[in-house]
Amino acid sequence: MNSYLLNGLHTYTFTSKEDVVSYVQSKNTILVAVNAEKIMRSDEKLKALINQNTGYADGLGAVMALRKKGFKQAKKIPGVELWLEIVKTLNHYRSFYFIGSTSEVIEATVTKLKTEFPGINIKGYRNGFLKEGDLEKIKNELILHKPQIVFVAMGSPKQEYLMQELFTIHPAIYQGLGGSFDVYTGHIKRAPAVFVKLGLEWFYRLLKQPARIGRQLILVKFFWKLMIGKI
Repeated sequence: MNSYLLNGLHTYTFTSKEDVVSYVQSKNTILVAVNAEKIMRSDEKLKALINQNTGYADGLGAVMALRKKGFKQAKKIPGVELWLEIVKTLNHYRSFYFIGSTSEVIEATVTKLKTEFPGINIKGYRNGFLKEGDLEKIKNELILHKPQIVFVAMGSPKQEYLMQELFTIHPAIYQGLGGSFDVYTGHIKRAPAVFVKLGLEWFYRLLKQPARIGRQLILVKFFWKLMIGKI
């Protein structure tokens, strides 16, 4: 599988969710969503983490950058959909562990998964608000139960660094999910289909949460650098 460097970040040339699932079935890795914010703001530590694992384009900016680099077939791979594709494809012969969100949301997530995928092998789950001692408990559970796929929904870069630490004691397929559990259980509404189709989920979130304007200003700098060939 080929990759392109986007401001120092290796981003793989997947064209569908199915491509990603096929790729990770044969290897343990950390799946990391690459978007304009990560391309612009990632420090050397996060860049090294992504480059040692599997970055995929989850954002209009990353897709545009890949196309400008020459990969004209680049497609956005939404992480909020990718993890469910992994579950759908692999639930019959892989085991899972879930970390993230609140206790209410993670419990609702597990309940819904068991309903939608009868027989799914869930080795354990925990909310994302870790207290003293919780990390060691998670490590012990991973070592004991050996789940093959671990989903972590805590926001970036916190989730990436946690996955890296867990990977060292229990290699598996990991994916960072941000707020995906909240979307899956209906606690947070995803952008309407028209925004998703046009790659404007970021704009919908800005309309719903104007306080995000500071984060979104990075997009202006990103598109300027992309236009002048600095990415």
